[in-house]
Amino acid sequence: MNRKRWLIGAAGVVIAGLAVVAAMLYEPAIAPQAPPAPTAFSTQLKLEGARVVALGDCVVCHTKAGGRPFAGGLPLATPFGTIYATNITPDVQTGIGAWSQAAFARALRHGIARDGHQLYPAFPYVHFTRMSDHDIAAAYAYLMSREPVSQTTPPNALIFPLNFRPLVAFWNVLFLRPGPHDEVATRDAQWNRGKQLVDGLGHCASCHSPLNAIGGEKLGHAFDGGIVDGWDAPALNALGQAAKPWSQAQLVTYLRTGRASEHGAAAGPMLPVTRDLASVPPEDVEAISAYILSIQKPAGAGSAANVVNVAAAATAPGEAQQRGAVLFAASCAQCHGPAAPMQAIGQRPTLAFSTAVNAATPRNAIQMMLNGIGWHGEDAMNYMPAFAALYDDRQVADLAAYLRGAYTTKTAWPDAQALAAQLRQQDNAR
Repeated sequence: MNRKRWLIGAAGVVIAGLAVVAAMLYEPAIAPQAPPAPTAFSTQLKLEGARVVALGDCVVCHTKAGGRPFAGGLPLATPFGTIYATNITPDVQTGIGAWSQAAFARALRHGIARDGHQLYPAFPYVHFTRMSDHDIAAAYAYLMSREPVSQTTPPNALIFPLNFRPLVAFWNVLFLRPGPHDEVATRDAQWNRGKQLVDGLGHCASCHSPLNAIGGEKLGHAFDGGIVDGWDAPALNALGQAAKPWSQAQLVTYLRTGRASEHGAAAGPMLPVTRDLASVPPEDVEAISAYILSIQKPAGAGSAANVVNVAAAATAPGEAQQRGAVLFAASCAQCHGPAAPMQAIGQRPTLAFSTAVNAATPRNAIQMMLNGIGWHGEDAMNYMPAFAALYDDRQVADLAAYLRGAYTTKTAWPDAQALAAQLRQQDNAR
């Protein structure tokens, strides 16, 4: 009898557990609707939506190279495989044209698509959840007023079992905290606006924080730096430890123009972000900068920014540095040399202040050499040619050794050649 009761009790527990799991995995579909006409929204709301979408960098992630804006298809490399950004134009069949505003809001707040399937957290709904109702409505109005583009998103290529979408529900239990955050009463309006943008709509931590083994931001390490598409996303809480500590004016200029007079130029995944921020009101970027500079960590004796190898700086350059000096004179000195006209005309800072050259790893310096900064119209001051086809991995490592030794007193970078080969392979695969 006792055994029978035990079996009945165990079965009840299993059934209850399965019911809880089923409830977690199930999300109802929201009925499709006909796309609203662009005239259904006021001009003012659509203008506000353009501002919201620019602050959220939506076009950056939802546009593939050479593709139509917001039509998706951009491959997002993750440790678990490749995810392709979706089409968010108002096309009914392949985009979000059949989505109501309620469905759109649920996706931003809870990571659930209109038909009820879980969205992968490469879409940063864990941050978008903090958006206000008005900002969501404005973004919806703007996107629904774009030209529909019929473009099917390629299937994701994720490892098993992460290709089973319902499992994201368990990830959400750990990392999703829905809803906006309250303002901090002891801080002023600009700081609170900056925190709202950085932590929410701008989702800065999603790129500038390290991730744990299952792709969540490491608890207690927000803004400590991350890796995006093979580039280092620098620690946003260590800007005060730079060779030249960042001022608010410099950070505002950098975010709005892609360059800062004492730090360098934006490149890689950050460059298109600065182009979006150039289109929003200056007060938004000023608020972002004010908040970021308020979260700086004090410099510690063992921090990467303060590790100096005076003995190494005093020794004669090694063979790698000597080879790198020849390459620098041939290809780099015209713009980056001490007497180069571009130092004055282009307002290029000395490489001694460069974030990439002073970084703990040569990752961004190597990526700059391999990929450069593409030509983008009249703003030619940020242009830098790519050298991937000109220099092999050893030559790139030699240049890195020269830059590190000639422009800093920090320790030499180890294994730069191996990293150059790895990054070249990864870049070619994208």
